[in-house]
Order: sequence, then structure tokens, then C-alpha cells
Amino acid sequence: MLSPDLKTPDQNPALAAALTVAAAAFAAGTTLLAKAIGTGALGDPLHPLQISHGRFLFAFLAFSSAALVLRPRFTRPSLRLHLGRSALGWGGVTLMFAAAAFIPLSDATAISFLNPVFGMLLATVFLGETVGRWRWLSAGLALVGALILIRPGGETLAFGALLALGAAVALGGELIFIKLLSGREKPFQILLINNAIGLSLASIAVAFVWHPPSPAQWLALAAIGLLMASAQICFVNAVRLADASFVSPFFYLSLAFAALYDAVIFGVRPDVISWIGAALILIGAAILAWRETRKVQPVR
Repeated sequence: MLSPDLKTPDQNPALAAALTVAAAAFAAGTTLLAKAIGTGALGDPLHPLQISHGRFLFAFLAFSSAALVLRPRFTRPSLRLHLGRSALGWGGVTLMFAAAAFIPLSDATAISFLNPVFGMLLATVFLGETVGRWRWLSAGLALVGALILIRPGGETLAFGALLALGAAVALGGELIFIKLLSGREKPFQILLINNAIGLSLASIAVAFVWHPPSPAQWLALAAIGLLMASAQICFVNAVRLADASFVSPFFYLSLAFAALYDAVIFGVRPDVISWIGAALILIGAAILAWRETRKVQPVR
């Protein structure tokens, strides 16, 4: 792992791509385990609030342990921005884990790719960013794809898709705070504080729904936290080795990993509607990523 305080690493696109693919596999694995815990595959189903608590608990333990070993230098944090970012991140993660219990992992993952679109739309309001026709096109395609995945008429699928849509909105709002924090604080400090605040919020919420996990569920909860921490570390180091516009598209492979995991573990395979909806969301996200690579040009 690269030092969290390393400022100017050599560019290494191949390693950056590999790290991003690993991050995608780890992130998809967290949703798979959340589905196993939430659907009763490992014992009595646990509430999504308890699953997200486990995610933040074990991720915080991983980052705090790393901090003791690496001893990075910390600067004065902006607690207001951290609180906003962490609250939205905790809410988005909880909704995503809840959605995984109702709909295929590929659908939940595809809908989660709307978060940069919602982040773009929210940035126009809160950051005063200008949105041109290509970005509006990307938002329109992605939202149509989401509407297809919501599947009006299927109550269970629609409910699960709406939960995933809520997760995308919350995570899109989180991006606003991440943009405000970027450049002010170092990535490792941001991740450590994020998980500390997220754990505090999750600990309060879980008190109302706590149920003793089975040994298998404890292992799965620990794996969720460690996988998420690994995904964050991989992605943070990836964007230090190559431009974010280069590595971001590789993260879309989390959709393929989610579909693979769902098929192998739960025997769930995406249908035609899932492929169409996911394709539109991915096209919209790809257009948005392409525009980000051209942001030095005037937005038309």
C-alpha cells in the first residue's frame, strides 16, 4: 500500500487500473455479503442498520490500526464538512444494503451508478457548477435506465429499486462534500474521520434494532468492513497513480462482479430488463466521465 501522505507518486496507469478493478471486486463483495446477512442465508436476517454498523465498525478498526502503524500527519479537519459527508455516506450505504435484500445485485449496483449524476445535479445548486448539453444527456439516459430498473408494477422489485435510488441520491450528495474536502485534507485523514463519524452515527441507530449476530454473521460483518476499507484504499491509491478520469470507468466492472457473485452464490441472473436499464445507466455514466476529461474546454 502506498503511504497515505505521499504527494507526488510516479504515474503508473497499469497499476492504477488493476487497483481500481480490485476496488470494484471488493465493493461488489460487500453488497453480496450484505444480501446474505439481510436475507437470512447466514442465520436470522439482520436489519440493514445493523449491517451498516458492522461495515463502519470493522472499517474503522482497519483504518485506525493502519494509522497506528503508519503514523500519518494530520491537519485540522473541517468537522462540519466531515459530518455532512459521513451522514450522507452512512445513509447511502444503509439504503444500498437494504436494497440488496430485495433486488438482484446487478440491479442495485447499476442504480448506484447514478450517484455521480445526482452529484452533478446537486453541484449545480450548491457549488454553482455549469451543466452543458452533454451532461444533461448523460443524466437523462441514466435516469431513464433507473426508471426501467424500478419496474413499475412489481411491488417488491420496485421497492428494492427505490431503496437503491435513495442510496444513489445520498451518495451523490456525499460527492459534494468530498469535492469540498478534496485539496483541504489528505485522503487517509478523510477516510479515517469518515469511518469514525459513520461508526458513531451507526452505533446510535443500531441500538434500536440490535439482534445478536450468529458466528457466521459476525464473520460476514467483519468481511464487509475489511472489504470496504480495502476498496477505499485501492481506489484512493489508484487516483494517485493516474487521473481520476482514467481509473473511474474501471470501477464500472463492479456491475460485472455483482452479476457474477449473484449468479454463482444465489443463482440469480439478470434478465433483459436488467441489461437494458443497466446499459442506459452505464452509457450515461460513461458520457459524464468523458465530459470530465474535457472539462478544460468550455462547456456547451
